[in-house]
Amino acid sequence: MERQGTPSEHGYYFPAEFAPQEQVWLAWPERPDNWRDNAKPAQHAFTQVATAISQHTRVCVAVSPSQYLTATLMLPETIDVVEMPLNDAWMRDIGPTVVVNDKGERRGISWQFNAWGGEVDGLYAPWNDDDQVAATICEHLGLDYYRAPFVLEGGAIHTDGEGTLYTTEECLLSAGRNPHLSKTEIEACLADYLSISKVIWLPDGLFNDETNGHVDNLLHVIAPGEVVLSWCDDPEDPQYAISRRALDVL
Repeated sequence: MERQGTPSEHGYYFPAEFAPQEQVWLAWPERPDNWRDNAKPAQHAFTQVATAISQHTRVCVAVSPSQYLTATLMLPETIDVVEMPLNDAWMRDIGPTVVVNDKGERRGISWQFNAWGGEVDGLYAPWNDDDQVAATICEHLGLDYYRAPFVLEGGAIHTDGEGTLYTTEECLLSAGRNPHLSKTEIEACLADYLSISKVIWLPDGLFNDETNGHVDNLLHVIAPGEVVLSWCDDPEDPQYAISRRALDVL
């Protein structure tokens, strides 16, 4: 059920990336303009990844109606296949952000999704099916959820679960996301929906990243106050300066 208000008003916060999980969701690849050979190699790779994860954690795979039979034949019976409309296969970016409270109760957030930039520099169109995936998954799981009036992808943010969030200026301040919002207003939105008290803004993401510099290509939080950072020792490589600017901020 869709909830009014914001998660922070109701005592929910964004848990750490490394917090225990009960379930992992993937989306099934099929776009011929994005995946070579009609996505057959990608489907085999996704099957291998899903199978490996399923040895330890329950796995659900979202599949478009046209690919449902193919996916059910390729994936092990231990993996749940859930039919829903999709535009592409990037579940970290289109799926719900799950927030929790001190009782361990969970709710979801459905951010607005516009294919990493919409009409400005988005990577494909249409994206309307992907924009509904988060809400569809929440309804499938019986999770109450919030619709956030804010363009954001899951790969654009990392948190330590204690109120600190990491992101990049390149991504969250890009013209194709939320150009009507200032940096301060974006921080306020993150506080409202994720109960964030501190935002660490890294200047740029990984060099030549087509998502406008998602932080998950550059940095991962492995414990409160502890991160791993993509690195480069070649001064001639553009990533050399990017990684050092990030380190200076950290």
